Amino acid sequence: MTISDNREDRMNRFAPLTRLLACGVLCLAALAGQVQIAAAKIELNFNNPVIEPLPFAVPDFIAENNGAGQLATDIARVVAADLSGTGLFREIPAEAFISRVTSFDSAVAYNDWQAINAQALITGAVTASGDKVVVKFRVFDIFSGEQLGEGLQFAGSAKSWRRMAHKVADAVYARITGEGGYFDSRVVFVAESGPKDARAKRLAVMDYDGANVAYLTDSSAIVLAPRFSPTGDRILFTSYASGFPRIYVMDTASLRTRVLDEQPGTMTFAPRFAPDGQTVVFSLEKDGNADIYAMDIDSGGLRQLTNAPSIETAPSFSPDGSQIVFESDRSGGQQIYVMPAGGGEPVRISSGKGKYGTPVWSPRGDLIAFTKISDGRFHIGVFRTDGSDEKLLTSAFLDEGPTWAPNGRVVMFTRESEGAGGSAALYSVDISGRNLKRVTTEGPASDPAWSPLLP
Repeated sequence: MTISDNREDRMNRFAPLTRLLACGVLCLAALAGQVQIAAAKIELNFNNPVIEPLPFAVPDFIAENNGAGQLATDIARVVAADLSGTGLFREIPAEAFISRVTSFDSAVAYNDWQAINAQALITGAVTASGDKVVVKFRVFDIFSGEQLGEGLQFAGSAKSWRRMAHKVADAVYARITGEGGYFDSRVVFVAESGPKDARAKRLAVMDYDGANVAYLTDSSAIVLAPRFSPTGDRILFTSYASGFPRIYVMDTASLRTRVLDEQPGTMTFAPRFAPDGQTVVFSLEKDGNADIYAMDIDSGGLRQLTNAPSIETAPSFSPDGSQIVFESDRSGGQQIYVMPAGGGEPVRISSGKGKYGTPVWSPRGDLIAFTKISDGRFHIGVFRTDGSDEKLLTSAFLDEGPTWAPNGRVVMFTRESEGAGGSAALYSVDISGRNLKRVTTEGPASDPAWSPLLP
């Protein structure tokens, strides 16, 4: 088996035995119509593909002692960037402010904020003592003249100040939208370097917004398809360190790595954790045929879940652990199937024109994300768990391998640019198809996999 980065190969089969890209999709918003908070003044309509972002203001947080000055400013900027980056919010620039926040406990001059059309105001304060930082914040609905919920605070080390900012943004997002946030999370991906015909690949991890990059492996062996465990403490991935694809599991704290399965004469790839974190499903290829297997990660006990003369790959559990979605060419072309978690007769759920692959169940359980090839274009799409209500979110020369944000609202995926010198990059898009944007990385990147929210 060889590695191929050729688009035509993936048009033929998504290269399920070679490329093995990460898969995932964001859940469609479960909220129907408008979210209404605080006397029905703050409103967001999630389901309209063209919405007016909610105007909000984030004055620099108050530095409550001498060591907190720059941190107070930096934390406020990250909070603002998190919210603005969703496409659901629009920050009002500081030059437009009429009222100034001089103390965390100051009364809010609602009329001044109404005059500049701010609908939400976020105020905060920071204290720094040695290596310890404390951040507190409040959220106000300007037009109702009320505070949304109680004030909260987060404490941590000075080096974790970005995490505290993301936590603040998650809390603000939740109070305004009624949904969980996704900012305090990380993304594991494949960092690429070198010429396209001899690309070096190593595992890397970063904050969801591209900050705090750390490299987990060197580039001595090709690595593919990393996957976080449900608690974020382990990562599964495929490596060619032995010359053949093998599944490895890495502890994210110590970076200790071990091979998951070493059966002679086989190749293993496309791994993913079950919701319990103890079971791993993956594809095992033997004698030219690939089937889906499940393994207990501690005991090594192995169970075969499919048995067909076709390629079965890219398995993904439903959030409740009762079902597995996967791709198969048993019908003559790549399609998506669902079967019981213990094995059994699969049911085909994809039915549109084209080829389907890399399915991933959403965190909410109501949608499945996938890659689709139709009319010579690659798409990231979602449909319901029975295959109905298909919606294509993107269309490009080469889009593939979606992964879900923890709250099921955003999908991240790999996009490869056209042309001989084209390289891979990470992109994200809201599940409505809005807010398509590139994720900042230091160089070419592929195979993203989103972590759960950090503990």
